[in-house]
Amino acid sequence: MTAEEIAEDLVVLPNRGADLVPNIGLIGGRDAVLVVDTGMGPRNAEKVLEFAVEHARGRQLYLTTTHFHPEHAFGAQVFREHATYLVNQAQADDLANRGAGYLEMFRGLGEWIAEQLEGVEIPTPDLVYPESHTLDLGGRTVRMRATGRAHSAGDQLVTVPDAGVVFTGDLVETGQFAIFPWFPPHDTDVSGTRWIAVLDKLIAEAPPVVVPGHGDVGGPELITEVRDYLALVRDETWRRCDAAMGEPVILEEVRAAMIARRPDWRGREWIDNTVAAFCAEHGR
Repeated sequence: MTAEEIAEDLVVLPNRGADLVPNIGLIGGRDAVLVVDTGMGPRNAEKVLEFAVEHARGRQLYLTTTHFHPEHAFGAQVFREHATYLVNQAQADDLANRGAGYLEMFRGLGEWIAEQLEGVEIPTPDLVYPESHTLDLGGRTVRMRATGRAHSAGDQLVTVPDAGVVFTGDLVETGQFAIFPWFPPHDTDVSGTRWIAVLDKLIAEAPPVVVPGHGDVGGPELITEVRDYLALVRDETWRRCDAAMGEPVILEEVRAAMIARRPDWRGREWIDNTVAAFCAEHGR
């Protein structure tokens, strides 16, 4: 497993553009190491755990996940006897209330995914915090913050102040259209307007190093790029809503405009979800 060191005792296991594979982080202090995200399913998480144990060299292990979606959190069971798993309350609620439904949905996306999800048990965190939590790793602190509803109801930012690094989960991606889990009537927690507001606050903080949920590590420009894209989709969608266009026409026109603007981006299948979600938020 190849790791990229982005600061002292802070490494990323990069997804290298692979579908449904997140960037995974390991943040080390004198006494403990925090793992950020698990990969999808037990087999992938076992590789992450093996790497983490070797990297920790006897230090205590903690685990957190940026949000509850399967490729980020559905390997947590592997860490059960080895690490303390902590998340914000809204994410714990997502795991309890939506985890089983997402497991079933992802199993239906293809044979390879179903194989990765064999034997998954929806995890129950060991520690749950309300809005924010500071974890002392020994000579290094990590700040975990619930953002409120955005990409999901339980999104979490993981910040390493001394290194100027933030792990954003799927609030930020590199080189692809934003992943928009708008699946009515089963899940409508994603909010484009709230997502933009979260990114505006993060832009104001100007973190020097941004680790996105998927894609290459970069700087604060990654956040601005996603915020600008979402704001453009919102504006183009709402302008057509104000003109009383039908949703099928809005989807077609906005999709074409976004692809023309970013022909090199992956994940075109998410554009329609994004437009549909903004249609639902229009006028609220």
